[in-house]
Amino acid sequence: IGLASLGASDEDVQKLATCYFFTIEFGLCKQDGQLRAYGAGLLSSIGELRHALSDEACVKMFDPKITCHQECLITTFQEVYFVSESFEEAKEKMREFAKTIKRPFSVYYNPYTQSVDLLKDTRSIENVVQDLRSDLTTICDALGKMNTYLGI
Repeated sequence: IGLASLGASDEDVQKLATCYFFTIEFGLCKQDGQLRAYGAGLLSSIGELRHALSDEACVKMFDPKITCHQECLITTFQEVYFVSESFEEAKEKMREFAKTIKRPFSVYYNPYTQSVDLLKDTRSIENVVQDLRSDLTTICDALGKMNTYLGI
């Protein structure tokens, strides 16, 4: 969400912040068919957690295009909570939503330098591709060794 906000309009940053609020802070997901909380705001408030998991709560399927317009309440329980089939599904929906944010450039998180690289020209993109190729070569080598060791 942080990377997606870089270079985004104020309106789009607000939409991302609202989705953050209803996922990372107040998110619900299903696990083995049961409703589970993963949001920190829910997990830190037994009263709101009970409310969110009760029959009184309004729970809707998480769709960032809809969720981003929901009002965030900070002094009372939420009027609505959003649920995903899994935490992975929520992450994937947010990734897809982030792709719709219009920005004049793209960014890449570099885990080696723990920094954000601006992808502004073909050279910067080629550098990322070269790093990815190197990582994939290492992974393929490891898989080959595992297969040999296991006799596959």
